[in-house]
This record gives sequence, structure tokens and C-alpha cells, in this order.
Amino acid sequence: MSVNATLERVGSWTLSRLEEAGAAARLLARVGRSLARLRWEARETVLQMSRAGADSVPIVLLTGLFSGMVLAYQTSSQLLRLGGEGFVGGLIAVSMAREAAPVFTAVTVAGRVGAGFAAELGTMVVTEQVDALTVMGVDPVEFLVVPRTLALVSMLPALVLLANAVGSVGGYAVSVLAGVPGTTYLQSVRQFLDLHDVLGGLVKAAAFGFLVALVACHKGLRASGGAAGVGRATTGAVVGAIAWVLAANYFLDVLLF
Repeated sequence: MSVNATLERVGSWTLSRLEEAGAAARLLARVGRSLARLRWEARETVLQMSRAGADSVPIVLLTGLFSGMVLAYQTSSQLLRLGGEGFVGGLIAVSMAREAAPVFTAVTVAGRVGAGFAAELGTMVVTEQVDALTVMGVDPVEFLVVPRTLALVSMLPALVLLANAVGSVGGYAVSVLAGVPGTTYLQSVRQFLDLHDVLGGLVKAAAFGFLVALVACHKGLRASGGAAGVGRATTGAVVGAIAWVLAANYFLDVLLF
């Protein structure tokens, strides 16, 4: 491959990334403007809250339970060797509240709900339903994007609370089976876990919900090329949302903890 061809490909890739970043920024601005004006479809918002929240409960409970169990298995097996059983409960509780529950729940929701958002909006784009809404004088962002964003921002913290609860139960059970006294475990939780840890995790969950919704809707609204294009948009939404969640997790940790 010649130097000119390489430079052309690099330039084309750079321009496409810049164009996509600009489109995402415009979508973000339109969402913010709609929220500031309190303009969105209430019925659609409630529907999306049900789909994003209630329908996600089983998989979130499963993810949270096994996350807590794995944390308990790893920490108790190591700390018991060092005589540190008094730290097991606190370590598991803080890890679940700050990291495991928010991140794993967000990744799960990105794969389940984010993919659905992208596929649904992508299908509406390629079948010209979004154009029909515009012709009828309906703002697609207010009708489609804002309700989905509000749904994830409001429901993801609730899902994280559920993941925290079942993760703590699973962690307690595994720790007790490993030889940690139940009273010691609970005393450790009371000693090391405070409200700041829980609230920080909920703030992270709300931020993750906003990112997942924005990325998924952005990818869906930019779908083109029929069924194959919808598939590409869905894949891009899941990959992009997970990447943004993991990146944002670091910066939120620095800010919150």
C-alpha cells in the first residue's frame, strides 16, 4: 500500500470519527434543551422505564448475586489465611457498592436495553418512521430519545440497589460457608461501609444510564443500509456504551471517592 493511500485512509477515518463526534454532540445538546424545557412524552417515558427497569430485574439479580459470591470466595479464602476475617464483610460491601454493582449492572443493561434501543430506533430510521414523525411535526428527540434517557437515568440506580442487596446476601452466605463468623462479617460491614459509598455508587449508576442511553440512541438514529445497517448500529451501540461506561468509571471514582 502506497503512502498516499495510507494517508487517505487515515484522513477518511479521522474525518468520519470527527463527524460522528459532532453528531453525538448535537444530539446531546438537543436532549439537554428538551430536558431544560421539560418537553418529553410522559407515556413513552413510563413505558421505557418499565422495559428498562422491571424487565431487567431477573438478569440484574443474577449478575449481582454471583458478583457478590465471587468477591466473597476470593477475599475470604485469602484473608482467612492471614487472620483478616474481620475485613471480609467490609471489603465485599464496599466493593459491591462502589464498583461491582454499578459497573456490572451498567454493562448488563448496555447489552440488554442499549441493544434494544439501538435496534428499535435503527429500524425506525431505515423504514422511514422517524422521517414520518418529523413530517407530522413531532420532534424525534423529544418523542424517542429523551424518554429512553430518562428511563435509564432513573431506573439504573434502582437496579444497582437490587444488585447490592442480592450481592451482599450472596457474599454473606459464601463467607460464612468459608469459615467467617456471621457476626464478624456483619460487624465488618457496619464498620467500613458508609452512606457515602452507597450514594456514590448510585450517582455512578445514573451517569452510566445517561451514557448508555445516549450512545444507543445515537447509534440507532444513524443507522443506514437496511437490516445489515441496523445490525451494525446495534453492535456499535453495545461496544460503545460498555467502553464509555468503563472509561467514565475511572473519572467518577476520582471525583467521588
